[in-house]
Amino acid sequence: MRLDKIVAHATGLTRKEARKLIRDGRLRADGELVRDAAFHVTPAMTVLLDGEPLGDGGPRYFMLHKPQGVISATHDGEHMTVLNLLDEPHVEKLHIAGRLDIDTTGLVLITDDGQWSHRITHPGRGCRKVYRVHVEHDIDPRLVEVFAKGVMLHNEKHPTLPAELTLLGGNECLLTLQEGRHHQVKRMFASVDNRVTRLHRERVGGIVLDPALEPGEYRPLTREEIESVGPGNGA
Repeated sequence: MRLDKIVAHATGLTRKEARKLIRDGRLRADGELVRDAAFHVTPAMTVLLDGEPLGDGGPRYFMLHKPQGVISATHDGEHMTVLNLLDEPHVEKLHIAGRLDIDTTGLVLITDDGQWSHRITHPGRGCRKVYRVHVEHDIDPRLVEVFAKGVMLHNEKHPTLPAELTLLGGNECLLTLQEGRHHQVKRMFASVDNRVTRLHRERVGGIVLDPALEPGEYRPLTREEIESVGPGNGA
């Protein structure tokens, strides 16, 4: 990770301001004076600003456009993970607030704020997630009412919470969930003898996937986006 990026994150300064600190000789890495903003800092290094350890900079919040073939995990010996796509300091301290299957694309939220991610993932918080779904066969309009009542999934003791199905024509729809059971969207359509062929998450609570982000790209959340996931805010 570049030194100027680490300094900017930890201090809240701009990259330009961070580079000036470095040029002024105020940074040391493992005891050595560093004036090169592009200096590569490894996780094992100790970085000091004016003789004091550089802090973590407070909670971090990101949205990422997850591509197919990338898994929602912090470690994996076989596949690329969403954290592998982030060029951030101390990436090992981040976690995923709401996972997606390996073949599902779209919005993934990543943070190191455990309370914030709990408000997203706990079913009792009612944080709604919106998925764009393509299935193998045309969707029966009667499913709008069926999904609104809840569906009993295979090997489950309780039906799903009410879900909102918006038909987009033919075999495409939007599905809004209040919970995130294992493979829930796929299992709901499988229960009515239809197979999901493509699945893309567009929204979590009040946070919408930024259309400017290409698959594999990410950006920090805005203050408004972070605060939209508040106590009791299903958005």
